[in-house]
Amino acid sequence: MKRKLIVITALMFVMPMVVQADAISQLQADYQAKGAGPFSAAAGEALWNKPFKDAKSGKERRCTTCHTTDLTQAGKHLRTGKVIEPMAPSANPKRLTKIKKIKKWFVRNCKWTLGRECTAQEKGDLLAFLKSL
Repeated sequence: MKRKLIVITALMFVMPMVVQADAISQLQADYQAKGAGPFSAAAGEALWNKPFKDAKSGKERRCTTCHTTDLTQAGKHLRTGKVIEPMAPSANPKRLTKIKKIKKWFVRNCKWTLGRECTAQEKGDLLAFLKSL
């Protein structure tokens, strides 16, 4: 009985990582089917830190504006003040586990930060970067 409990406990910690890797791999495979790749964590990190000008206000935006530079810590949405859970999968095992949610947030956040939708290459690179954390 004790051994069974240990196995179940271990699986509880491993499963989120497997699901996360699966969601990221599936999305990256989709992006490769669209002609993107190979994906680079370094390119993803550069995009994450790159400044973009908001077309309306002229103010500078970056992914770090809301998510901070330490992705193991919570961020805060610039406009709403809502707390954003850590982006680093190492700090937040639930992060990047649901394809539908990842796609939704890519649309919203790319439009808000870059002023346009991200390309398949940019999405794959960002996922490579976030996966590396």
